[in-house]
Amino acid sequence: MSAVIPTLSSKTWVSDFVLLAAIWGSSFLFMRIAVVDFGPLPTAAVRVAIAAAFLLPLVLWRGHGAALTRNWRRVFLVGLFNSGIPFACFAFALLSITTGLSAILNATVPMFGAVVAWVWLKDRPTGSRVLGLLVGFAGVAMLAWDKATFKPDTSGLAPGWAVLACLFACLCYALSASYTKRYLTGLPPLVTAAGSQIGATLGLALPAAWLWPARLPGGSAWLALLAVGVLCTGIAYVLYFRLIATAGPARALAVTFVVPVFAVFYGLVFLGETVTLWMLLCAVVIICGTALSTGLLKIGR
Repeated sequence: MSAVIPTLSSKTWVSDFVLLAAIWGSSFLFMRIAVVDFGPLPTAAVRVAIAAAFLLPLVLWRGHGAALTRNWRRVFLVGLFNSGIPFACFAFALLSITTGLSAILNATVPMFGAVVAWVWLKDRPTGSRVLGLLVGFAGVAMLAWDKATFKPDTSGLAPGWAVLACLFACLCYALSASYTKRYLTGLPPLVTAAGSQIGATLGLALPAAWLWPARLPGGSAWLALLAVGVLCTGIAYVLYFRLIATAGPARALAVTFVVPVFAVFYGLVFLGETVTLWMLLCAVVIICGTALSTGLLKIGR
């Protein structure tokens, strides 16, 4: 495997990069379609269950079953914080805010990751990265202030709670990333991916069953969950790990900045969502801050 990676052209990783951003951008669209019929917790539960069913045979086929068995406790715990809770939070948020706004907030994941790594792993950031954290959180504050009302809108939910749910999901992603780095380093990525989806499925099963919709969801909702489970979770994980191998973690991480572009486009075309100039301005501030905080963009030496 290692002998093949250096021969891959830059065109190969660029195509993987764009494809992954397009796929992950569509996840907000599919979840928005599904959550109307299923509700937040069942939407998240079915998504991770489908992803687990897709990834587990790949783990067994690659001969990683023993590794999954040995590390199941920690991998399952990662699944709750890396998939179960965040997916439920974003599904809840999509009931009252647009897919574009939720995707922009999702772009703060690397920034939260830098803060958690600083506090937990003692990965002290440089001055440029600290500046990025300040800029990024200023952008979040600007965006959240525009949606700061906690009065229910036409959806019956308050946009302020939706924004907080998205930010809490991003914090969960950051916590799981540092936990993975500390306790699961060296474990095959496919094992972590599949095991985390199984763990998330087990964690969400009971609350999802309790809150299962009384009315049978429509065919479009089921198709949306099938797409988000197989395409946006299962296949996307495979692409993501291949991107890390061919282009490196820094370039793979940068895909987070491109996802909102596709999410906003899909929302405009398929859901008729509106995009304000203020939202775009805040997105630019957040992305610049995140790029600085993760070291992808540097000021000075």
